[in-house]
Amino acid sequence: MNLDRLEKLVGLNNVVKLRNLNILIVGIGGVGGYAFEALVRAGISKFTIVDGDVIDETNLNRQIISNTENIGTLKVVEATRRARSINKLLNMDYMDEFLDSSNISKIDFKSFDYVVDACDTVDTKVLLINECIKNDVKLISCMGTAKKMHASSLLVTTLNKTSYDPLAKKIRKLVDKNDSKKIVVVTSTEEVKDTEGLGSNSYVPGVAGLLIADYIINDVCKDI
Repeated sequence: MNLDRLEKLVGLNNVVKLRNLNILIVGIGGVGGYAFEALVRAGISKFTIVDGDVIDETNLNRQIISNTENIGTLKVVEATRRARSINKLLNMDYMDEFLDSSNISKIDFKSFDYVVDACDTVDTKVLLINECIKNDVKLISCMGTAKKMHASSLLVTTLNKTSYDPLAKKIRKLVDKNDSKKIVVVTSTEEVKDTEGLGSNSYVPGVAGLLIADYIINDVCKDI
């Protein structure tokens, strides 16, 4: 994969650091798909992705891995196929399961440099937080992007500093207060829209995913 443009920006040493990362992404939909794509295009070459869902027609408005030709196929399979069309040398693994307490032991958290939480389930988010803290692995967790219209209201902060985010509020109650100061999240300061169901637009989840990639890449390249 030609990373000449990136090397001009961050230097060869940082390109090598990025290439050698091992990243776990849980949830490969609207947020996770964009995070995954940006990280692949940054030259990161080793991933494990986890998602038990299949692509649905309703995903077409916001999920980068979806198209009219792959409705009904596993998201992890389509995400892997798309990523390998960008970088044929990717070292990929995937679990076509929804992560929960019954199967989280399959994952060796100590083997990862970063964990991306882009799933929708509160219990799974808390499990990931606890595992990453226990194993001293860097985690970035996406909070709620549904019912939001303004991508400019998204930011990266810590869980204890979130506001106007119902999902973050639930999670804050389930984790240790001291831990909430360490947990890096993408959240929105926008108040949720009073809509029926979890309405989403084409770009807020995507921008949240790109902010996840931005956090990881700049964390690695922080010497520039």
